Amino acid sequence: MPGRHGVLAERTSHRLLASAAPRVRRHGKHRSNEAICRTATNIQLRVGANQKSDSTLRLFDADGKVYAQFPVSSGSKHDPLPIGRWKILGVARNPVFKYNPTLFWDAKKGEQKATLPPGPNNPVGRVWIDLSKPHYGLHGTPEPGHVGKTESHGCVRLTNWDVVNLASVVGPSMPVVMQE
Repeated sequence: MPGRHGVLAERTSHRLLASAAPRVRRHGKHRSNEAICRTATNIQLRVGANQKSDSTLRLFDADGKVYAQFPVSSGSKHDPLPIGRWKILGVARNPVFKYNPTLFWDAKKGEQKATLPPGPNNPVGRVWIDLSKPHYGLHGTPEPGHVGKTESHGCVRLTNWDVVNLASVVGPSMPVVMQE
């Protein structure tokens, strides 16, 4: 049952999750079992995502040093990552998901618009970080085992626990660079 593991992860301590996710690395003064905290006011996000990159979101501090990094899923052959420079418009915790079939190429004929309630099994997980590119964002997922695979509709997906950490250090107007 794919959603079951997402719910379990939401009820697990950060220390246990960090030990279970060795691909996640925090740099600087932060150990892998601690939540990241904002220590710099000039942080930049860079997402590298294609078959040549390592599908990782990295935060850089004002000195250009890696502050934190997370494994991500980003784009697919049909909906590639939107390469370019964007800005964060806002952060929504426990977002409502508004499904609009006209925005998805793979929507089944006759599907209607729908509103899905917040929660760990919501398609965008626990947090939606809105980008200046319309309909694109950084968000969680109810299926953490799929992170690292290219299967999204162009957005950048993180585990729910990573996107909650990320949301604690990002804010409006922060630059986001999507690169190959």
